[in-house]
Amino acid sequence: MTSKTKALPDRLVVILGDHLDPAHPLVAALNPSRDAVFMAEVREEATHVWSHKARIALFLSAMRHFRDDLEARGIKVRYFTLDSHSHASLSATLAAELAAHRPQRVAMLQAGDARVQAAIEATVQRAELPLEVVEDPHFLFELKTFQDWLGQRKQPRLEHFYRAMRKQTGILMQDGEPLDGQWNFDVANRASFGRQGPAQLPPPPAFSPDRVTRDVIRLVNREFPEHPGALDTFDWPVTPADAQMALQDFVDHRLASFGTYQDAMWTGEPFLYHSLLSPSLNLKLLNPRDVLDAAEISLQDNVAPLACVEGFVRQILGWREYARGIYQARMPEYAELNALDAEQDLPAFFWTADTDMVCLREVLAQTLRYGYAHHIQRLMITGLFCLLLGVRPQRVHAWYLAAYVDAVEWAELPNTLGMSQYADGGYLASKPYVASGKYINRMSNYCKGCRYNPAHASGDDACPYTTLYWDFLVRHRERF
Repeated sequence: MTSKTKALPDRLVVILGDHLDPAHPLVAALNPSRDAVFMAEVREEATHVWSHKARIALFLSAMRHFRDDLEARGIKVRYFTLDSHSHASLSATLAAELAAHRPQRVAMLQAGDARVQAAIEATVQRAELPLEVVEDPHFLFELKTFQDWLGQRKQPRLEHFYRAMRKQTGILMQDGEPLDGQWNFDVANRASFGRQGPAQLPPPPAFSPDRVTRDVIRLVNREFPEHPGALDTFDWPVTPADAQMALQDFVDHRLASFGTYQDAMWTGEPFLYHSLLSPSLNLKLLNPRDVLDAAEISLQDNVAPLACVEGFVRQILGWREYARGIYQARMPEYAELNALDAEQDLPAFFWTADTDMVCLREVLAQTLRYGYAHHIQRLMITGLFCLLLGVRPQRVHAWYLAAYVDAVEWAELPNTLGMSQYADGGYLASKPYVASGKYINRMSNYCKGCRYNPAHASGDDACPYTTLYWDFLVRHRERF
């Protein structure tokens, strides 16, 4: 543990690993002479699901950099490193801190994970201390705004929410109407690369591990040697400055092609034109307002066309806010939904990539190496296979939460259970995202050289996706 003083704090501010906002409002309101910050690295957050090594390293490195920045600003930080204490959970570590250094009160931003929020509330209550919970300002809309929009809707829809938010913010709007008179350019943003494949791709930005990150990598390899993934290529942004550089790199080099090819896939190309900004956004290293401003400026400066900018804006202003609103409105019961009565186990090869299906092998190997796959790879390769096979959605959720560096539950759970697995029966999305192997063949080159034929549903060379697609329709014929 590091700490500048042993004086008892008036207010103890709990900062979680995904609340690393340089403009954190509770930090801005701290009295350095009377208040302190509490942060802790705990084993439970790496083992609650069998977390990818890169996911653990990203959180811990970003947390340590945030701690160092606070201390450089003269703020007292009670920081517990993973190897400095024996408490397994965040709540146990916090309970020990509250008993040892009795503050007058505790404050925090609302956790993005309902489990963590409940554990902290219970811990502070047992300590008989007041807890101030402040809404996370790192979203564009307060939860009340979403609740007001949600109202009594039995089936909310992203498109309706997205249009309402465009009107409210004025983003990509002119005189109360969408630019070019069109709300959504989704139809223009479904291109594949064709036989020629992608043109010369701009390399993604790289952030070489500094001393702090190298220490974390050694720690993770030592403490979690059996966890999936590798750290030899770890180069994710771990500071706000890194995140700003990643944003500018995307706007300058990839946004102009992102929209057109956002659904395309290609062997050996894990990043393509995607932004790679979700880890920075989800850890709050990057403000979504800055991201949207940069996208709009690129349109104004003719760096990127409207269709590409709109496709990207829809992900930030639309899906990101929508998923968080659904999560907060429907938890905790949302996590247990299983509308299709799916009960199969997750295939073991999801942890090894040992499969002769080229599309799955490509995406799983990429995931295990980098802790990353873009949204169509998640939805229409790994997610689609689980949906067609009938894997219990909670097992799919646990894998996604473990496997990806950007996985935080408020974002991952609605996208997995609602959009990918249709476990909510059509509450978040209007229909199951099901397709045969022909979709994969159209949007990628994965089928080239694969032993399976996406056009065949039976026979020795039948594509498992195509076979399972028809099996899915038969199984759920009465339901749909």
